[in-house]
Amino acid sequence: MRKKERERPVATPLSRRDLLLRAGGFGLSSLLDRPKLFSLVAATENKKTNPPPAAPTNSLSAADDQFLDELEKLNFQYFWEHASPQTGLVKDRANVQTNNNSNVASIAATGFGLTALCIGQKRGFISMPEARDRVLATLRFLWKKMPTHRGFFYHFADVNTGERVWDSEVSSVDTSILLCGVLTCRQHFEEHSEISLLAYQIFNRVDWSWLSEDTSLLPHGWTPELGFLPYRWDYYSEMMMIYLLGLGSLPHPLPIPAWTAWKRTKFEFDGLRYIGAFAPLFIHQYSQAWFDFRGKRDAFADYFQNSALATDAHRHFCIELSTQFPDYSDDLWGITASDSQKGYVIWGGPPVMGPIDGTVVPSASAGSLPFLTEPVMRVLRNIKEHYGRAWCRYGFVNAFNPLKNWYDTDVVGIDVGITMLMAENVRTGFVWNTFMKNQEATRGMDRAGFKKYAASDSKGI
Repeated sequence: MRKKERERPVATPLSRRDLLLRAGGFGLSSLLDRPKLFSLVAATENKKTNPPPAAPTNSLSAADDQFLDELEKLNFQYFWEHASPQTGLVKDRANVQTNNNSNVASIAATGFGLTALCIGQKRGFISMPEARDRVLATLRFLWKKMPTHRGFFYHFADVNTGERVWDSEVSSVDTSILLCGVLTCRQHFEEHSEISLLAYQIFNRVDWSWLSEDTSLLPHGWTPELGFLPYRWDYYSEMMMIYLLGLGSLPHPLPIPAWTAWKRTKFEFDGLRYIGAFAPLFIHQYSQAWFDFRGKRDAFADYFQNSALATDAHRHFCIELSTQFPDYSDDLWGITASDSQKGYVIWGGPPVMGPIDGTVVPSASAGSLPFLTEPVMRVLRNIKEHYGRAWCRYGFVNAFNPLKNWYDTDVVGIDVGITMLMAENVRTGFVWNTFMKNQEATRGMDRAGFKKYAASDSKGI
């Protein structure tokens, strides 16, 4: 950071999770308004259980598979065109109608981008030498030049230099998303010794024990100006990947009790009971883009089945909202943190969170493709066929509102990423199968107490 910047007062940086926490009041007020349709259930209560999870199946038709292939190809173009060939860093977002002059990269988008390179090479979107060279450039930059603190990376950085921007925090969850991409590359390019070595070095540099030095509930981040941010990863969310990666580390592991320290609050909506939070739908998706929870459970839940239930509850929730917003239907649903006509908004449900106005977010449903395949495919096909302005060079725009005839001009890297990875997972399981070859991933799940189980052994979520 330049000297003048150090001398000015620094505001507390707001991560996506910080915004979520500030918006939490929407959920609580709505909960009180809707006691018959929505209930918050004590985590220890176990009066009824969900049906046992069905074995995961690929119910895609040939036409569905072709549709997703086209979608993935367009998603891949975002990560290829909006990453610096020199640093490999991926821009946080891009305008699909004008030249994108922003220089702000996101390390989370970069993690999705590294995984996209593996998918792109497997699918033939680019050649092996092209994919390998871009991965090498990225890992070399991350290891040798990108600023870090205790191995953790700043959330936002200059795409060309890697320097911190926006006084952003050293982010625990965004670093974890990046590491998932790094480890995916290590396995996909396992015959390339330098990629394997760099991935090993980048992962093992991360000091998880520093993050958990005086707490089992990990902080969201740290800044040089303020130290650790005040918020903790204290309840179920996308943070499962943080804890599992930390548990899987050999040089700086998290203690095993960290996995049981966070809350698993149970929600119920229209008879669907699941572990959740007052948060958008993406919290049920991000960790599961890489970690394969199918047919496994810890002492608390089958998290794959849990995400399927949460997605179905969200679908029911959106359909119920059709009395206020008639665009929502069984063929058009999905709300998660996204752009809106009035700027970036943290919204979702159930219960109602944020000023919902009929906006549809394609990545909300697309990110749940493996959990609720046929209903999600109906939504994605409907959007492409009947809302042409929502389809662009990189797949779907970030959001649109048919009631107001508003269509976003941007795509957001992490939302393009969750769409692409989950599309590939529902088609072949490629990301799951590749990532789970890493000993860090399997060790983390083993230490957290995950065991395979049969549907007949189900105890609910």
